[in-house]
Amino acid sequence: MINLGSTAWSGYHADKDALRSEIWSRLKQAQAAVGEPFGHIPNFRGAEQAAEQLTTLPVWQQAQVVKCNPDSAQIPVRLRALQAGKCLYMAVPRLTDERCFVELQAEDLQQRQIALEDAAIARKALQYGRLVSFAEMQSIDLVMVGCVAVTRDGGRTGKGAGFADLELAMLKEFGLVRPETPIVTTVHPLQMVESARLPMQPHDWPLTWIVTPDAAIATHSVYPQPSGLDWETIRPEQYQKIPILRELREQAKL
Repeated sequence: MINLGSTAWSGYHADKDALRSEIWSRLKQAQAAVGEPFGHIPNFRGAEQAAEQLTTLPVWQQAQVVKCNPDSAQIPVRLRALQAGKCLYMAVPRLTDERCFVELQAEDLQQRQIALEDAAIARKALQYGRLVSFAEMQSIDLVMVGCVAVTRDGGRTGKGAGFADLELAMLKEFGLVRPETPIVTTVHPLQMVESARLPMQPHDWPLTWIVTPDAAIATHSVYPQPSGLDWETIRPEQYQKIPILRELREQAKL
């Protein structure tokens, strides 16, 4: 394995740190990554095909409101959501704004003569979309998350920052995500590992579907879904950097 050092979010779970490094190295050595994978939700060769595979699923076709992560690997997913006329929510990177989601609607973008291909790029979505608070959001029909490693039974890990789990927990607190809401990812096959390699913790949200360029895998996950925010697992730096967490903690009088 290539020793690429640590990332900003290393040190919280040694086994997961090692697994992420292994996956990033594997993608790089196989030339399956687009750009530098290390430290990121990796963009991968076949991301377009994986997004196309996703569009064949009934859970996608039936969804009117989609929440998607802002990473480059999921640009094709965000584009297809807009092309299909779905309401698209994208998290503000690192949740640094109290209104921590951007709302994108194809009709609005087209009226302003903004290309959907541009709006699907995260930095341009922040420019063209509308920042919204939880109170302004519609109930979400499908959640797309970025992953570094996944397992066939629904295990997943991101890059270690915990943003996806926090987003989902907050969305559930506000009643915007329900127990039956599908949690989906698109990944390269090299990102799939055996279940024993990826320990799931109580605050980790499991996947409902894993979509690769060649297959859509129903996980039939038995991992319990978190009930909402687990205040005991939220780290001090997360309170410092994520304004909405401080606000919610004050409301909960913790």
